[in-house]
Amino acid sequence: MNFLREFFANNIVRRILFLLLVVLLLYSLRGMLNLLLLLFLVTFVMGRLEHFITKKISKLFPISSIVVNTILYGALIFGLVYGIVNYVPKLISQISDLYFSIIRFVNTPQSDEIAELVSSALGKLELEQYGSQALNYILKIGKWAEVIIFVIVLSYFYLIQKKTVNDFTDKLSKSKISWAYNEFKYFGKKFTSSFGKVIEVQLMIALFNTILTTIGLSILGYPYLFALTIMVFLLSLIPVVGVVISFIPISIIGYQIGGISTVIWAIVMILLIHAVETYFLNPKLYAHKTKLPMFYTFIVLIFSQHFMGIWGLIIGIPIFMFLLDIFEVEQSNAVSSKKEAVQLSGENVSPRSHHFPHNEDKEES
Repeated sequence: MNFLREFFANNIVRRILFLLLVVLLLYSLRGMLNLLLLLFLVTFVMGRLEHFITKKISKLFPISSIVVNTILYGALIFGLVYGIVNYVPKLISQISDLYFSIIRFVNTPQSDEIAELVSSALGKLELEQYGSQALNYILKIGKWAEVIIFVIVLSYFYLIQKKTVNDFTDKLSKSKISWAYNEFKYFGKKFTSSFGKVIEVQLMIALFNTILTTIGLSILGYPYLFALTIMVFLLSLIPVVGVVISFIPISIIGYQIGGISTVIWAIVMILLIHAVETYFLNPKLYAHKTKLPMFYTFIVLIFSQHFMGIWGLIIGIPIFMFLLDIFEVEQSNAVSSKKEAVQLSGENVSPRSHHFPHNEDKEES
């Protein structure tokens, strides 16, 4: 009995068990996964944006965060309504045309040997089945509209009452379930600092890739530009694999409008964009975060897609980074660590604080 009592009193054991309970809870709520993930993403991104804008404006004159949040959410709602009224019909039309254009390419015999090889390879992927499923998914606008409205309202009221909500929640620390609240608070901070920041980086990289790719495609004279822009942005949220998937329709459309030369120019454009991302954008945005080896990236994506579907491709890597942070796996690059070690060699810095850059954020149990 003493052994079991000491075993479950261990901080690491308790937190692993609590994490497993959270996983079971989320699994039981898997029907609400879309709502929960969208709620976190919208709240996190809008909260960061509000903090940035408030900080900048406050240097000129004082402004309430409530006012900034109200303006931001008003702009978000206006943008959504305007987009639904003016662009959703156009988007559906272009996606349908793009889909049937790819199907025609697959089903029509090609005079070029390379195109024929690509066409036969794509024919084996059952694109018609996946494409029809994607179209049906897009057409469920009513269901998504309900989720989005609920997410926006809940996210807005949380941000304008953030201090009140946090003060009320902190009262749980003095209740009979304080042990559960403390664990939730610990994992919540870790989740925000790792998962949230990685998602933020993915969104920024996706936006960067989308803007440059859209400019490049417009220069090359691509049709279906609006649908391709949305597709590139969504697929850019998927590390590594998204680039490959997005290039399939881009190359097919390029071949149809300009032959092999247009496909080659599209390849050059995409390689240049991702070279800028790899050598300039990633080091700036990820800072101390490690860019996972390709092997780990594919393994994580395979398992996350199996268990969470499309969402798994987007949030699989951030969840993996969150687990690395929880288990205190060193996430700084070896080269950066050596440089920091040289810079800090004259200072009284412990090895533990060097290996774990986020160590100062950890709470003592």
